[in-house]
Amino acid sequence: MLNIRISILSPTGKLFTQGYILKTIILGQMLSLFICGTAVTSQYLAEQYQVNTPMFQSFINYSLLLLVYTTMLAFRTGNDSLLQILKQRWWKYVFLGLADVEANYMIVKAYQYTTLTSVQLLDCFGIPVLMALSWFILRARYKLIHFIAVAICLLGVGTMVGADILAGRQDSEGSDVVIGDVLVLLGASLYAISNVSEEYIVKNLSRVEFLGMVGLFGTIISGLQLITVHSICPVSD
Repeated sequence: MLNIRISILSPTGKLFTQGYILKTIILGQMLSLFICGTAVTSQYLAEQYQVNTPMFQSFINYSLLLLVYTTMLAFRTGNDSLLQILKQRWWKYVFLGLADVEANYMIVKAYQYTTLTSVQLLDCFGIPVLMALSWFILRARYKLIHFIAVAICLLGVGTMVGADILAGRQDSEGSDVVIGDVLVLLGASLYAISNVSEEYIVKNLSRVEFLGMVGLFGTIISGLQLITVHSICPVSD
């Protein structure tokens, strides 16, 4: 029996074998499953228990990253140490941490205003934003089929927003639904910025550096925002 080995050559010249592609697909599906779980639980907390704590939820995530990966960086020596990374590019991670924190905040906050379905579908708006950023920053190039897919994606976004507005008017909640949809679109755009930065850092620097620095500055930024919001409005963040 012939042993067929599938391989794909990426634009960067890296050879993608069948096993590599299969591993990528499996990891992607696992990630989607976890994201779905986060979405369902966030919606459930907001609707059933009126627990609206988007910044506190993000703060916990960043704190765990800080505990694991920033600690790993702290024990490194040389140019890859935490101190050297902070000296060389701390301000870049400030902007990256801010984008990532606000993206998480806006997406979770949106569950208070709109439906789970709308959030999940409108979140795909990050795809065309990510493609545009990858084109200019990562020098990625796309084929016609990719642009057709983006056009369909944008058409779906417009249709979903329109459907939410019409449904919201019937339920006398039009303004709240629009706020939720806008939060999702803004959050998806910030996620695109974070994801492009993540790809660049992981490929050119290291995965531990990305997670460690996002954990460090994400914890600081989300913590400050959490304190500020609670001092203004103690019942919600």
